[in-house]
Amino acid sequence: MSALTRDERRGNQVAYANAVVNVLLAIGKGIVGVIAGSEALVADAVHSAADLIGSLAVIIGMRIARKPPDEDHPYGHGKAELIASIIVAGFLVAAAVEVGYTSATSLFHKPTRPDSIAAYAALAAMIVKECLYHFNIRLGKRLRSKSLIASAYDHRSDVYSSMAAFIGIGLSLLGHHLHIHLLLYMDSVAGIFVAILVLKMAIEIAKDSLQSLMDRVVLEEQDLAPYIQAATSVDGVECIDEIRVRDHGQYVIVDLEIGVDAHITVAAGHDIAARVRSEMRVEFDRIQDVFVHVNPYYSPEERKDERADTNPALADR
Repeated sequence: MSALTRDERRGNQVAYANAVVNVLLAIGKGIVGVIAGSEALVADAVHSAADLIGSLAVIIGMRIARKPPDEDHPYGHGKAELIASIIVAGFLVAAAVEVGYTSATSLFHKPTRPDSIAAYAALAAMIVKECLYHFNIRLGKRLRSKSLIASAYDHRSDVYSSMAAFIGIGLSLLGHHLHIHLLLYMDSVAGIFVAILVLKMAIEIAKDSLQSLMDRVVLEEQDLAPYIQAATSVDGVECIDEIRVRDHGQYVIVDLEIGVDAHITVAAGHDIAARVRSEMRVEFDRIQDVFVHVNPYYSPEERKDERADTNPALADR
């Protein structure tokens, strides 16, 4: 079994682990938050419930993305992961709105002192989510999986969320102990802060995924250089007229226009294009397919002669 296959299998395991952990955290934080009377922890539980739906979207997206190209989808199914990332972002936005609204409205009611168990629950959630963040981000980058990376940042937003809840609960408990009335509202203020963090992260995830869904191509010269070098190293390729690299999540599709000697046969030109496609797919694991268009290439001397035949005045130039 290849390393890539092992990574894909591990990706599935991590995705399922995300879903299980989100179920447990949502239930645990919700129960503790209600019993302990903590607005911040209840808001954090709503966030985890939204994460559960996002985790299911990631599992489905990864499963669809690995399907091979078919007649209806010649470019593959990689964009399913991008759609999953946007779904994750959508549920994060919904969670942020719910958390923010609940916390803001609680500021207009008499504050209640949360129980200290709420602080311990928030601290435990922070540790668990930080571990999940590192698992997801490392594997997501290795597989170039947009949905796993989105899930990782979702876990990181949970860390900030639980951290804000922990601080808010702690300040509220401190306010009760020191009889400082203003600090009793810190539990609700923490909920609002959580909402802002979650919303910001959701916008960043959605922005990146939408760019890829809209067929954004790689334009940076340093990123295109390895592809250009690989194509021009094939015997018979005189130049690269145009290259486009489209990001489909775990893989890329390359559209390439090469210049070959204008005087060779069509069959010879086709053979060169086939070698370019084959060698680029072998050299770059991330390339799923290369579409090669062949253009005739004329040497500078031939172009000069052609101009001279068209306009004798240019013959000496």
